[in-house]
Amino acid sequence: MTRLISVITAVHAPSARFLPDAYKSLSKQQLPDGWDWQWVIQEDGETDDVKPHLPDDPRISFGQGRPGRAGMARTMALPRAEGDFVKVLDADDQLTPGALARDIKALTDMAGISWATSRVLDLMPDGSTVGFEGDPTEGPIGAGAVFDFWKAHDFRAPVHPATLCVRRDLLLALGGWMALPASEDTGLLLALDSVSRGWFTSETGLLYRKWPGQVTAAASHVNEDERVTRMAVVEARARALAETGWRFEAS
Repeated sequence: MTRLISVITAVHAPSARFLPDAYKSLSKQQLPDGWDWQWVIQEDGETDDVKPHLPDDPRISFGQGRPGRAGMARTMALPRAEGDFVKVLDADDQLTPGALARDIKALTDMAGISWATSRVLDLMPDGSTVGFEGDPTEGPIGAGAVFDFWKAHDFRAPVHPATLCVRRDLLLALGGWMALPASEDTGLLLALDSVSRGWFTSETGLLYRKWPGQVTAAASHVNEDERVTRMAVVEARARALAETGWRFEAS
């Protein structure tokens, strides 16, 4: 019986043109024996601008809905995600070779691990890549470690939420992504960190595209009043989860 890893992608019209590059990086993934992927794409909106960029592949599921930002689009895609694990892939990003296999290995071979992340490189408009200093060492991430780092470093997490791969049952138990205009993936990361152990892979798993039209490049993304509010609700949720004392134990 084939096991699935579900790759969920939220897309809006301006980023649809990057879907072929994302698909190329996905189609080159070599998975362990007995595994396959499905690509669950959800448009944040109901336009005619995305479908022309969709590859012809039976493993692709496409849906549309009222616009509500990326977090809502990903959560609306969840009912179509049939895999044991859910991997995030933004429409404008690309997986590196072996990324999915490394995630699967972490979640199946490492005892008690419920989510996985990896190193990221920024993909610049000229095709060059830029890395970052200060990645953690490869290995397990104890519950609460991401939150402690995030609080001590001006709300900057030690691992990148755009690389998340998570057990589907845990993702559903936490309600998917937060209903925020931005930082919804950071909110999920901290919620996961509050109740479970994760993993960091030091090999680069994602090329994070930098381009003028991306949501994080907009002036509203760095509005300080909104940022303070977003971080406050992310923190409150993480603290509330931790205080319940509940811990998710991966089987």
